[in-house]
Amino acid sequence: MAIDFDIPEDAKAIRLKVRQWVEDECIPAEKRLKDKASFKTVLDELRVKARAAGLWLPFIPKEYGGMGLGPLANALVQMELGRSHLGALSMNSQGPDDATMLTLLAHGTEYQKEKFLKPLLAGEKRVCYSMTEKAAGADATGMRTTAVKDGNENYILNGEKWFSSAASAADMALVMARTDPDAPRHQQFSTFIVELPNPGYNIKRDIKTMAVEGELSHIMGGGHSEIEIKDLVVPAENLLGGEGQGFNMGQHRLAYGRLRHGMHNVAMAQRALDMAAAHVTKRETFGKPLHERQGVQFMLAECASELYMARLMLLHIAYKAEKGMDLRQENSIAKVFLAHMVHKVVDTAIQLHGALGYSQDTPLASWYTHIRSQRLVDGPDEVHKWTVGRNVIKAYQQHGTTASAAGGDLI
Repeated sequence: MAIDFDIPEDAKAIRLKVRQWVEDECIPAEKRLKDKASFKTVLDELRVKARAAGLWLPFIPKEYGGMGLGPLANALVQMELGRSHLGALSMNSQGPDDATMLTLLAHGTEYQKEKFLKPLLAGEKRVCYSMTEKAAGADATGMRTTAVKDGNENYILNGEKWFSSAASAADMALVMARTDPDAPRHQQFSTFIVELPNPGYNIKRDIKTMAVEGELSHIMGGGHSEIEIKDLVVPAENLLGGEGQGFNMGQHRLAYGRLRHGMHNVAMAQRALDMAAAHVTKRETFGKPLHERQGVQFMLAECASELYMARLMLLHIAYKAEKGMDLRQENSIAKVFLAHMVHKVVDTAIQLHGALGYSQDTPLASWYTHIRSQRLVDGPDEVHKWTVGRNVIKAYQQHGTTASAAGGDLI
């Protein structure tokens, strides 16, 4: 029996529609922002057009106003949206809002869905996710922010958070805190919905990073905030998913976030490769067209190979998601690979552009400084490699072979 790599026609159609949307609307809108047009005006206009075209919330069920796409079709869409930093924003599919919508859909009460989910779905509000702490780093179970119940009405939170992405643009925050230090390690934490601004949730600063920043970086959710949480009062009805469920819900949302980053990385890498190919076909050096040089062709070939592997990874993971299969091992492998892939492809595109690539006359330089974070966010390389490696050892000890943990049993 042959393995079927055909993509359903309806999924192909929506991919093409989104590809044209990004090319015809989002990338031209980038230039309007560079020309100092109002971000709110540009985004509002894009979103009106997107909704009219039926391009809104691709991963959200139709009964909640979304497109109702499954994992495969959504993967194809996300692999187009990442070609522009306005792509996901235009269709209300941006992080960290997207993962929060999915969390609220799966775990929110009716009250929480009405009060917090609906404005997110409508694109009226934005959210941030406050989990990471200086003291804990990549170990979420090491967080020290506490939540103590004050009678039956409220929880009082105290602690600090670090690298809360999009906090400076958010209207609400999901805050993870320890509610029961005596419970099993992964059941000590709970998640709370906090409306912003709030005097108990103090944004001390947006942390300066190596990423190239523009005037709109923080407005668009690119900021990473340091937060002081002091005597923050949260109503008990804002507890999400029940006490002790914070860690498990967090891992689920991070799993989607890793894949979304990877899908957008594929789109960004493809646009970088397209730019490089366009550039080398227009330039001559030492009396010879640049694209005729074997070394240049080798560089382009390596990028194309990386993208081919990246797409296969994501489509296989989407297939497993469609089937409800366990994809944790593949997710960790892909998270590391895709972060390195986009870094390599963008770096190669910069090299082929020469001094122009090093300048900010193209988006390549800002992409390059931004994507370095991909090897740190949602778990650094080392944590995921550690996870994958442990699974390889475990598979060998149980079965005498590493095939199930190393891609030998793909489906």
